[in-house]
Order: sequence, then C-alpha cells, then structure tokens
Amino acid sequence: MPELPEVEALADFLAEHVVGRTVERVLPLAVSVLKTYDPPLDALEGRPVTAVRRHGKFLDLATDGGPHLVFHLARAGWLRWHDRLPDAPPRPGKGPLALRLRLAGGAGFDLTEAGTQKRLAVHCVRRPDDVPGVARLGPDPLAPAFTFDAFAALLAGERRRVKGVLRDQSVLAGIGNAYSDEILHAARMSPFKLAASLTPQETAVLYEAVGTTLRGAVERARGHAAGELKAEKKSGLRVHGRTGQPCPVCGDTVREVSYRDSSLQYCPTCQTGGKPLADRRLSRLLK
Repeated sequence: MPELPEVEALADFLAEHVVGRTVERVLPLAVSVLKTYDPPLDALEGRPVTAVRRHGKFLDLATDGGPHLVFHLARAGWLRWHDRLPDAPPRPGKGPLALRLRLAGGAGFDLTEAGTQKRLAVHCVRRPDDVPGVARLGPDPLAPAFTFDAFAALLAGERRRVKGVLRDQSVLAGIGNAYSDEILHAARMSPFKLAASLTPQETAVLYEAVGTTLRGAVERARGHAAGELKAEKKSGLRVHGRTGQPCPVCGDTVREVSYRDSSLQYCPTCQTGGKPLADRRLSRLLK
C-alpha cells in the first residue's frame, strides 16, 4: 500500500504534470471505484487543475471553481501516468483499469487496482473534508505543528500496542504497515509495547524516529516518476518485507508475526531484547 512518502511523491509528480492543465474527460471503468455521485464526475471536465495536495494517504486534485477529485489507492491500487493516452476509450471491466483521467492535449493518468479485493476509492466532492476518511484524519506527522508535546498528548492514555496506534489514521495521518515497522525498528522498540507505558525518554525516541524515518523516505522518493516509486520504497526498507534476512543494524534474523490479512516484521535483537514475539493470539513475548 502506498503510504505517506509515496503519496507525497505522487502529489509532487502530479503537481508538476497536471496543475494548469484542463481536465478533458474523467471515465470510471470499475463499478466499485466511485464512492460519490454529487457533484457528478463530469463537473470536473473543462476545468483547469489548480493544485494537488496530500491528506494522509489521500490525493486531492483541486479544480478552478469546481469540485475536488480525491482518491485513495488502498492496498493494491496505483497511478500510471501517460504522456499520451490512447485515443480509443478503454473497455470497462477489462483488466485492472479502474478510472482514466484525460487532460486537454492527450496526456493523463490511469488508476489501476490488482487483485479481487476492490478497495480503491474515488470521490468527487466540493471540499476534501466531505470525504469521511479525510475528515477523520489525525495530524500529519510532517506538519510543522506536529511537535513532541502534540505527539506525547496523542499517546497519553492509549492502552493499545504502539504498532496499532501508529497505524491508526485518526491518530496520525499517513503511516501504514510498512513505515510503522520501520519507525519501531529505528526506535528500537517492540511493536507490542503499550503506548501508554512509554516513558518520556522512550516517547522522545519514538517521536524522533517518526520524523527521521518519514522525512528520509520522502527524500528518497522525491523526484522519482510514478512508475518507479514502488521499487524505491522496497529498496529503502530495513525490516518490513524482509523476513528471514539479516538486520542491517545488528545482523540478527528479521522475524515476522502474521495476521489474517497482514504481517509485521521486526528485529529481536534491536527491538525485543533478543526474544521472538509470540503469535498474535498470545499477545505476549515467548518465555
């Protein structure tokens, strides 16, 4: 799933390629993709794009005097840019294509989604906050207002594991499964640790890890074309998706805890005092 760094890079890429250009056609091709009906998609047509912004993991294309096109790529969605789209309209229901946006002059992009779980979501709205997922977002961890005191206040009283807190979009906007693993590895902290149990020093270490991990990933992603971002993300990860490989910090073997539809990765030496984490059903360290 694209997370904050990749979505930030996509926003930069789209801003460079679409701002100032006029939307010619927006064509939904998958039944499940469009989540709104008022205003209609054709209200975007004939309007110049004035800005591209990121809200957590959502991308927002604003048009001059008109609606916003807000979309979330979910787990298996992606954006494919074309300097020249085919002249013939695509056929609905064929392949992974979910939506096509064509600009005046022939350039544009496709939103695609692989697999059978169709979660890619497109909204045509008057304001970004009209999208429920945007309205409930917590603070952006890269915003200037996201201070240590603000972070500590978010964790106070949280009886959940710190991994789940970092991934909760209503607490922090934009962090998902991959970067929460990376942040906790950088902080040398167990993903099963309760957020409310953190000492002030541990909170400070975690706050620093959030900022350095995300800013580093944004810098690595910046300047890459949309088609290069998946590979760039994977190459920069130290523990996530690297089960069985050596930790780049200490050399211990990266371990995994599996869930029904996801998994987390961590280094026992760096994060759990050398002890492997138990299965999720036990929810404690093996003894």
